[in-house]
Amino acid sequence: MTLPIRLTLTVLGAFFLTHFLGRWYIPFLHKLHFGQTIYDLGPAHQSKQGTPIMGGMMAALAALVFVLLLHGPVWHGFWDASVGLLGVSLLSMLVGFADDFIKSVKKRHDGLTPWQKIAGQVVVAVAFACYCAFNPSVGTSIRLPFTAAEWDLGIFYIPLMTLVIIFMVNSSNLLDGLDGLLSTTTSIGNTGWAALALMTCAAAAGTMAGDNADTCAVFALAVVGGTLGFLRYNRYPAKCFQGDSGSMFIGGTTVGLALLLRQPLLMILIDVCMLMSSISVILQRYYFKLTHGKRIFKMSPVHHHFEKCGYSETQIVSMYAVITALCTFAAVMSAMGH
Repeated sequence: MTLPIRLTLTVLGAFFLTHFLGRWYIPFLHKLHFGQTIYDLGPAHQSKQGTPIMGGMMAALAALVFVLLLHGPVWHGFWDASVGLLGVSLLSMLVGFADDFIKSVKKRHDGLTPWQKIAGQVVVAVAFACYCAFNPSVGTSIRLPFTAAEWDLGIFYIPLMTLVIIFMVNSSNLLDGLDGLLSTTTSIGNTGWAALALMTCAAAAGTMAGDNADTCAVFALAVVGGTLGFLRYNRYPAKCFQGDSGSMFIGGTTVGLALLLRQPLLMILIDVCMLMSSISVILQRYYFKLTHGKRIFKMSPVHHHFEKCGYSETQIVSMYAVITALCTFAAVMSAMGH
């Protein structure tokens, strides 16, 4: 089966699997009372009280099914990209699932304690950073955007990438605050990662790096199809939310693709909206402490600031989609000809 056919089947198959799975899965979540708790501290979202969470697990299932079902003809064992991608994304999702489960079933509204969540993320991040560093098709060198140059991080690769992984997984979690926001930006961004993977596949055809890039392209488009199928239920007004399990799965997929393609710096462009969310929270917190109560934003993450300024959820999602599309296009262009 040729690569174009596999990619087409991947995105369409993941879309329809998630789309139709939701008809059974969402009523099942309702029956189990796995619902979102809305607090008065944020914008007026009380109408969303009790909306089922953990919906992002449908996209995760689609990615798992199609990356294995439509894997390329060559398998590289432990160093095959599918092992790393499924490992970092599903294990990140597992941390999020534990948080969702405690909130919904144990009725502890804070979920995992911060230290429990970070401990789980550190284990996943260190394991994946080591996997990439010792993977013969990845190593400790990263590509520099807009150039043909590479930067070998050497012994600093594992600690630096560990921090990057943790930061991006939590950034994805913070971005998941409006109906369809994370799903929309993810479907656009992962299309860009698929394009970058195909460029690597063409440039390194017949090598392990080329085969793994092929797998990255299939995985990225499986996530695109899954998130687009989930948008049927997640767009405004949402019938189901990603939950921490879904948002951390997406964070894991993003950082997994970036590291395996040796393009972590391109996350600055492709995942700019995730970064905006985290940076706005950090700025708000430290400015609040330094000024003894003053704020930069009306509320953080910054998408809630826009809500407080009078923008509707659909307007904010549209704005973020345009920003993501433009920055993703720039990221893909940065790799052209290099």
